[in-house]
Amino acid sequence: MNIPAELKYTKDHEWVKIDGDIATIGITDFAQSELGDIVYVEVETLDETLDADEVFGTVEAVKTVSDLFLPLSGEIIEFNEALEDEPEVVNSDPYDAGWMIKLKCSDLSQVDGLMSADDYKTLIGA
Repeated sequence: MNIPAELKYTKDHEWVKIDGDIATIGITDFAQSELGDIVYVEVETLDETLDADEVFGTVEAVKTVSDLFLPLSGEIIEFNEALEDEPEVVNSDPYDAGWMIKLKCSDLSQVDGLMSADDYKTLIGA
């Protein structure tokens, strides 16, 4: 199970990479393995400002559809358009090519409430 130490994590299995006030967000290796083959990623909240824990999109796998929860408050400024043609890249490369959105954070103090890699490993029993 790949759980990069430099990222932050949520109980809903999203990962967060912070660069200044921009957060890149996707789902974890654990989440993609639990979902199975991903066939569609939908984000209809581009250019919207949402609060932490609000649904920002969905990921559809062969067997199920799961909501994607925003780990931090802010404005969704970018969607990884490559996922429109190749959603399966979330399965093969969830932390790099499989990122989902970029968020302009409105409250960076919320980062302190996210889990470290060690905390996330404990959550999933890794």
